[in-house]
Parts: sequence; structure tokens; C-alpha cells
Amino acid sequence: MMKDFLYQQLQQQTRREFLQGSGRLLSSAFLASAAPAALLAGEHKLDFSRPMSQPLAPLPPQYPSKVKRVIYMHMAGAPSQLELFDYKPELAKYDGKLCPDAFLEGKRFAFISGRPSLLGPLYSFKQHGDSGAWISDRLPHLHKHADELCFIKSMHTDQFNHAPAQILAHTGHALSGHPSIGAWTTYGLGSMNQNLPGYMVLVSGSRDPDGGKQLWGSGFLPSAYQGVRCRSQGDPILYLSNPENVSRSMRRLVLDGLKQMNQQQYQTEGDPETLTRIAQYEMAYRMQLEASDAFAIEQESAKTLAAYGAQPGQPSFANNCLLARRLAEKDVRFIQLFDYGWDSHGSNKNEALDHGFVDKCRQIDQPISALLDDLKARGLFEDTLVIWGGEFGRTPMQENRGGVNNVFAGRDHHPNAYTMWMAGAGVKAGYTHGETDDMGYEIVKDPVSIHDFHATLLYLLGFNHHDLNYRYQGLNQKLTGVNEAHIISELLA
Repeated sequence: MMKDFLYQQLQQQTRREFLQGSGRLLSSAFLASAAPAALLAGEHKLDFSRPMSQPLAPLPPQYPSKVKRVIYMHMAGAPSQLELFDYKPELAKYDGKLCPDAFLEGKRFAFISGRPSLLGPLYSFKQHGDSGAWISDRLPHLHKHADELCFIKSMHTDQFNHAPAQILAHTGHALSGHPSIGAWTTYGLGSMNQNLPGYMVLVSGSRDPDGGKQLWGSGFLPSAYQGVRCRSQGDPILYLSNPENVSRSMRRLVLDGLKQMNQQQYQTEGDPETLTRIAQYEMAYRMQLEASDAFAIEQESAKTLAAYGAQPGQPSFANNCLLARRLAEKDVRFIQLFDYGWDSHGSNKNEALDHGFVDKCRQIDQPISALLDDLKARGLFEDTLVIWGGEFGRTPMQENRGGVNNVFAGRDHHPNAYTMWMAGAGVKAGYTHGETDDMGYEIVKDPVSIHDFHATLLYLLGFNHHDLNYRYQGLNQKLTGVNEAHIISELLA
């Protein structure tokens, strides 16, 4: 039976090449029908200039878009798609059998050594909703949203270590120094609320993601477009409150003096970052009232807090989901949630089942479901794009680090195939795009690269990815870089 499976794999290599080519033709045809020819040629010159004192002034998208804001939830550490969304009953039949050589030859892994065993799905799956989406029992609250989700089960990347894979996922480049998706979004569209940053970042888990602050940085874009990291305890943003014995009127006098000195410095040196600094000081002053109100989740009803599982004053993913809804109501353009702790390696199957991964699923399931319900109830779902994913996937074989008796240590990092999903504005609800083989190892239908995903995201925001660019080092720099990128038209409503 294993020989039959490997033979099918070889047949699918040629089929995959054909499907890749077909996908490019379809996305090109879609864009040709949906946008003017000038957009296709990359010749449409957009003007992103704003008054120096208003770097976040709102600008219209390149063409009409349903998406006004984005909530992007990144599970740092890469959750296993094989335990959540990509159901592989055939893999269960080979549980414990030695991995075929074809899976290992010429491949690079983070932890696998020797010849590991295959590992069947650890949890049970059922189909849900009219769409029949497969979702595991680890996410019982999410089941009811099956017909609202748009799954991509054919994501792939070329990075298998966390930091570079996260940086690639959020900036389009594995090396540091490039703007994040949120920075590109606020550069292109500005902020709908001039009293709050256009790009806000919420982090949960035991620490920051491996990629660090680069994941929400502005790179070579002006610093006004970088994400503002918020805190769950104390001031939501450091130094937001006035020092002791300093009144608001006194702070206004200090800012006026700083503004005068900075303006003199700008007239002397001409550095535009000086004007950005003035604008950020003014933003901080205006934020004292609105940001404090936005982060006051204790104002929510007991029913709402219970729906999310949120506890005011306690840092958690649940609190951050509720904050994301409150920031969406305040018209923050790009809201980024990072949840650390998904690199779940265990020393045996019981540990993998009882700790780490299971706990993380429990922490996110109810809050995400409540967020989707809340957005719908408040009329925000139809113009908010919600995104969920990690930086890569997990292997169908368990790690073998050379220990005695092939000690179980979880699934290794797997860049070849993983799952993401979207919901809300602009995307096709109850749809699954792409497919992996019976073992969940390789993509056999409709592969989607990071750059394809970014091009599609920018299209949903109202831009051709060629035209949202910034002149730097003599080049028109883009989120998708010089890479070939295609809009995945099948994902669009």
C-alpha cells in the first residue's frame, strides 16, 4: 500500500506543475476583468503624499474595496494543521510506520534526524456546517463558524525556522529591514481615526514572537507607519499618562515648546523624521483620552466578558480579542494579535495531548468565536477582514532526535504545506482552497505562496500590489518584492 501511495506522489508532481500554471492564468484573467489595464501594467502612479504634520491622513484605496480594517491573528510557533483543519484519515492508517525515504531525501528539517515514524492525527475530526468543513474537536466553539470561514490549505513557505519564517510571513522578505503588512496598509490608506495609531499590536503568551519587533516594524517606510505595541496591564501604551503632579494643560505647554524646537531643527536640517516626531507627540496627546477609553474592557458587560472569557487586568489572548473588537469600533486600520507558545514539542504522546498544544487551543477557541459573533452583532463583520495563521506547518512524521526507541517529540517544522483561514469582508465564506496529499506532506492542488497571499490581501484592501510601492535605494520597493505573485481570485467573494 505504501508503494501505491509513493507512486501516486510521483504522478502528482506533473499534475501539480499543471495546476500551478492554471492558477496563474486564472488569477491574471480575474485581475484583467476586475481592474483597468493601467493597473495590470503597473503603470498607475499613486500619490501617497500627505502634509508632513499628518502622516496618517486617510487616503482612498486605488479602487473600491469592502475592507476598511484588518484583524490579523498570528499563532507564533506554528500550530499543527494536521490536528486542527487538514484532516488526513489515510495518515492514521500508517501511524507508527517508518517514514518513506521519499519524504526525507534532499529535505531539510529543524529537528528530525535518522528515519522517523509517521504520526497519525492525534484528535478526532468532524465536518461542520453546510460547507462540510473539517475541524477537529480541539476547537469546539469555532465549529459554528464553519460556513463563515475561507480556508487556504495549500500555503507554503521557503523558511523552516521560526524567526525568518515569521519575518517572511509579515514583511514578504526573510531578512530584516522591510516594512510589515500593517505598515504598508497604513502607508497606503492612513488612519480613519486621527486620535489613535492606524496600526496597533497586541501580544499574548509568555513572550514576544521569535521575529521580534521587526514583525510590526516600518522598515524603510517613515516610522509613523510602524505598529504601536500595546500592553494589557497599566498604561496601554508606555508613558501615556502624565507624570505625577503634571496636569494636561502643563503637558500642552511642554509639547508646544518641543514643537517649536523641532520645527527649528527641521528648518535647519530638513530631516522629515523631525516632522514625524512632532506628529507623534501630538498623537500621544490626543491618545491620552481615546486610547485609555479603548482599552477599558472593564466597561464591557458581564455577558460580553464571559463570552470572550476575558478578565480585566489579566494579560491574555481572550482580553486581546476583546480589545481588537473595541479598536475595530474605534476605526483602527490594522489590528495585529500575536499569540506566542505554539511551538509545542513534547517528550511523549501523553504530554503532547495534555499540555502545550491542547492548552493553546483552549485559550484561543472561545475568544475567536466570540470575536466573530461580536463583529457580526455590531455590524463590523462586513467591512472587517479577519485572518488566522502561523508561519509554517507541521510534518506528518514525528520528530526523531536520535533517542532510544524513537522517543516521541511532536511534529517538526514543515514549510511545504500549512493552513490559514480568513473571514469577513471580501472573502468567499464556507470555501476551502487547495489540497495536500493523503499524508498531508505535499500540496497537490492550488498552491499559495506567501507572496500570492500578500498580493491577494492588498487586492482586498483596494490595491494592485505592483503599485503600492515606496522609492528606496533607487527602487520602487513592494511588499511582494521582485517575486512573482498572483491574486488568488477563488478566495474572493
